[in-house]
Amino acid sequence: MPTLLVVHHTPSPATHALFEAALSGARHPELSEVTVERRPALSASPADLLAADGVLLGTPANIGYMSGALKHFFDTVYYPTLDAGRNTPYGLYVHGNEGTEGAVASVERVATGLGWKPVAAPVVVLGQPSADDLDRCRELGSTVAASLL
Repeated sequence: MPTLLVVHHTPSPATHALFEAALSGARHPELSEVTVERRPALSASPADLLAADGVLLGTPANIGYMSGALKHFFDTVYYPTLDAGRNTPYGLYVHGNEGTEGAVASVERVATGLGWKPVAAPVVVLGQPSADDLDRCRELGSTVAASLL
């Protein structure tokens, strides 16, 4: 069974809502063949990443950059997984109140360095998530999970 690793930093109600929506999409009943593992960014390890077939990342935009927690995840896994993780499918959601472009760009730069391949456009949400924003996160979760089948 393929495994999707959801690595997230959810310090606010808004990012938590996006996380729950993305997780719901990844766990859609039609995707029951995909095992979904979730790890907070500060505790996800190289072993978690090496055991996964795809990755879904979630972060707030902090001062125009990915969260320090997600940066810590990348710092922890980068070299131990560099060769083994080539072509890993991934998706990304970002929440911010303004200036999310730098957060998206920074994650995309690291993912490119790791050789990962995006399977969907990033979901970017500004302010309080709307029903449409939550639907887009559910779709993102489903898309990344379905890419593993």
